[in-house]
Amino acid sequence: MTARILVVEDEEALTTLLRYNLETEGYEVETVGRGDEADTRLKERVPDLVVLDWMLPGLSGIELCRRLRTRPETKQLPIIMLTARGEESERVRGLATGADDYIVKPFSVPELLARVKGLLRRASPERLATVLSYGDIELDREKRRVARSGRPIDLGPTEYRLLEFFLEHPGRVFSREQLLDSVWGRDIYIDERTVDVHIGRLRKLLNPGREQDPIRTVRGAGYALDDRFAKSEQA
Repeated sequence: MTARILVVEDEEALTTLLRYNLETEGYEVETVGRGDEADTRLKERVPDLVVLDWMLPGLSGIELCRRLRTRPETKQLPIIMLTARGEESERVRGLATGADDYIVKPFSVPELLARVKGLLRRASPERLATVLSYGDIELDREKRRVARSGRPIDLGPTEYRLLEFFLEHPGRVFSREQLLDSVWGRDIYIDERTVDVHIGRLRKLLNPGREQDPIRTVRGAGYALDDRFAKSEQA
């Protein structure tokens, strides 16, 4: 799955530059020009990384960073702070507020891209892994192949993306709405029950015999890759 990056920057030219270069690297990019709007957006959907300007209208980047660190769902969210303030005291303040990295304007775009990749690798190594595995299931991104106990499994494109997303977040429960946003995309309107249909297809393809079902249904909440599945395979 493509890593999602939220760019919070009020300089239009810089926003365009960042979007172009990040998308060229293969990331999914959203942009917001105000701190208060970014705060609202982050309550609705948490990206994989935030590039955050220090000085913003509506709500400063420092205050937004502080708020994000107080919420359980964004406490570990990777944040790169952009600022024109190069003094050591300001860098210390930014990092102390909770930013993971700090880049002073003007900056080198290749350096920013390298820092983005490094942060994503440390925060979510599965995002950049070529092969994802869980229990006896293995997904090879380069070859776009899936196997269970060495047996090839032929998945359709949607079932493939669903499994890939689950493998990136083993054990975490996702609602139908969250799965629609992450696998289908938030710009496409699809009935939430469509998720149930594709989960059913994925289960049928993964479990043609009497193998243990790796997908757990959480009543009233959604679906998850069952953490008990990996443990049973290791036993």
